[in-house]
Amino acid sequence: MTRKEPDAGRSALFNQSIEKAFSLLGLFDAHHGQLSLSQLVELSGMSMGSVQRITHTLQQLGYLERVPGTRKYRIGIKIMTVAAKYLETDLLVDCANPYLSDLSNRCLETVSLTEPSGNDMVYVARFTSRHYIPIHMPIGSSVPMYCTASGRAFLSVLPETVVRGYLESTELLEHTPDTVTDIDALVAIIQECRTQGVAWNNAEFFIGDLNVAAPVLNAVGEPVAAVHITAPTSRWTLPEALKQLGPPLVECARAITKAARTRAR
Repeated sequence: MTRKEPDAGRSALFNQSIEKAFSLLGLFDAHHGQLSLSQLVELSGMSMGSVQRITHTLQQLGYLERVPGTRKYRIGIKIMTVAAKYLETDLLVDCANPYLSDLSNRCLETVSLTEPSGNDMVYVARFTSRHYIPIHMPIGSSVPMYCTASGRAFLSVLPETVVRGYLESTELLEHTPDTVTDIDALVAIIQECRTQGVAWNNAEFFIGDLNVAAPVLNAVGEPVAAVHITAPTSRWTLPEALKQLGPPLVECARAITKAARTRAR
């Protein structure tokens, strides 16, 4: 029998069984909260035998659970313990929380911290406003970089060649009628964000959702996260948000950058 060569760019140590298990877990989301074996097979492209073995193992470990009275599965609560361990050991989150809370109290809007994961930004901290928020983004939610303020803030610190590489490797979907998907136009927006020191997204990912963001940097000036303020269009216009929320937002991002650098020494 001829030995199957590993995929290009992957180490021979890469474990495909673990990859398949995480791929199945990744199929569960807000639109697919409960999935049967046949649905998992269809969505994953795996064989029924593989799906049965993986789901059985994940169920035994507590990362999947059977929905009572059905033949469907849902994410098990034990998966939360894995996410909690990340947050417990993330130095940046620990440093950022006091500043995020203070900014939320000052601007009376929801303030969040996101960190990069592939082509997305993931929510790792969030302080909600007492005012109405049309969109709920729990910790662990991910959003694409190209059409969100936090992603653009992160990209604004990177060289243009890197930004273009990211945009060319990303599926640029039109999430709303206002989503910008042209690469040259996105590069121009990100360059403007770099010049102003504040990034923005005006109803490009969710209708009615306006955000402004600023990058958090490491000791050598590389972006590691972004702070953003959610300013619903029912309460803010983009010029108002940039003028009133931009300065305290930048101050917060710089304070987090400084605190994280001090703790890392």
